[in-house]
Amino acid sequence: MALSVHVDVVSAEESIFSGLAEFVVLPGEVGELGILPGHMPLMTRIKPGAVRLKLLNQEQEELIFVAGGILEVQPGLVTVLADTAIRGKDLDEAKAMDAKKRAEELMANRSAEMDYARAQAELAEAVAQLAAIQKLRKKGH
Repeated sequence: MALSVHVDVVSAEESIFSGLAEFVVLPGEVGELGILPGHMPLMTRIKPGAVRLKLLNQEQEELIFVAGGILEVQPGLVTVLADTAIRGKDLDEAKAMDAKKRAEELMANRSAEMDYARAQAELAEAVAQLAAIQKLRKKGH
């Protein structure tokens, strides 16, 4: 039997995933992180992007889009507390494209610095969702 780590991915609204994985890859604050069973303790903020889970006895990786939040790693437990988390199969490309377009328009017509910062964050999230959708397509989901 392969080594595994328990993974919990939770959004503000619901538990998205709870189970065993051989490894986890996700977008950390300073770059992509790969977590294997027995990883040293770690806590970091996460950036918008795809969490990839290699589940036990499954060929296909599970993809979950996350935006904002915290990653906590303990030797036998990985916890992703995300502001937003969407199962890969539930991502909507048209909705993400609309969000990207709206954010770009807000940035082009900025009236206040706060609006610009929010538009930047929305744009980053929409672009990350579109990238996650492209990963899903490449993997044949």
